[in-house]
Amino acid sequence: MNARTPAYTRGQALADLLPRRIVVIDGAMGTMIQRWKLGEADFRNEALREHPKDLKGDNDLLSITRPDVIREIHAQYLAAGADIIETNTFGATTIAQEDYDLAHLAREMNLASARVAREAADAAATPDKPRFVAGALGPTPRTASISPDVNDPGARNITFDQLREAYREQAEALLDGGVDLFLVETIFDTLNAKAAIFALDELMEERGERLPVIVSGTVTDASGRILSGQTVGAFWHSVRHARPLAIGLNCALGAALMRPYIEELSRIADDTYVSCYPNAGLPNPMSETGFDETPPVTGALMADFAKAGFLNIVGGCCGTTPDHIAEIARRVSAYRPRSRRDPLFTGLVAAA
Repeated sequence: MNARTPAYTRGQALADLLPRRIVVIDGAMGTMIQRWKLGEADFRNEALREHPKDLKGDNDLLSITRPDVIREIHAQYLAAGADIIETNTFGATTIAQEDYDLAHLAREMNLASARVAREAADAAATPDKPRFVAGALGPTPRTASISPDVNDPGARNITFDQLREAYREQAEALLDGGVDLFLVETIFDTLNAKAAIFALDELMEERGERLPVIVSGTVTDASGRILSGQTVGAFWHSVRHARPLAIGLNCALGAALMRPYIEELSRIADDTYVSCYPNAGLPNPMSETGFDETPPVTGALMADFAKAGFLNIVGGCCGTTPDHIAEIARRVSAYRPRSRRDPLFTGLVAAA
């Protein structure tokens, strides 16, 4: 990007909306898929009938084999008040799909997921309440910064160029499927995120398109650091060159434990917007959703964030459901969005 980057060719309406109110993103996809109690057969179609590996659990594949399930989940989140829905593509890279020997289907997964989400969003959109589709780019199961071998700190099982190539293929399919923005999410390694950002910028430059990009990291424990060792502040300064529409945190922690880190981001990332979509508390395998927080509890915590002036985009991650999103949307609607100063480079987003 450069100082003369034009206004967004897609997603400009989202950028225009953020100064006016807090925008709501959807909740967990995996939590909702679990409710369907799907079996191995649901993850297969005729072409995969004889595939030698078990496919149950490859949720990204459902956009091809059970698009009706994914469409219904999107519809439920939209009915709950979500302004943004994420594509079902968290693990839809060639790298992640190697675990199932389905790397060759990664592009088809992303294209199908984007189209399903686009259909659902368009069906729910009204002139007064537009709906947006975020192309979700997950972290992949490999890390470019950390050795997988405790006896060899210099060892790596992935390179920057391999990550860039995988993210490029994913983003291209999402773009072709009609997404409005890209969401680089659940970042535990900033180098992985940089590969995704590089791929997105490269793709948009070649296509003559410019979509908003949201970057969302994950603080893995009470140390306040992401897995590759960066503090929240260091994480922000490592990706701010991409001038994302929003920077934020998701997953790993519930809202109560995430509060100091969102507060810090809100303070230091003063020239961009802030997003937050935490888990429904900490994991509990005995709970129906795997997490303990009920919608009123999560909604109250996010309302506190909104009241404190931390938020522009809010939603839920693991363990959250349409009921959580409805409660969050209801409660944060009483508060004004967080203000941010005009970005250094004008023209990329609407002035607040």
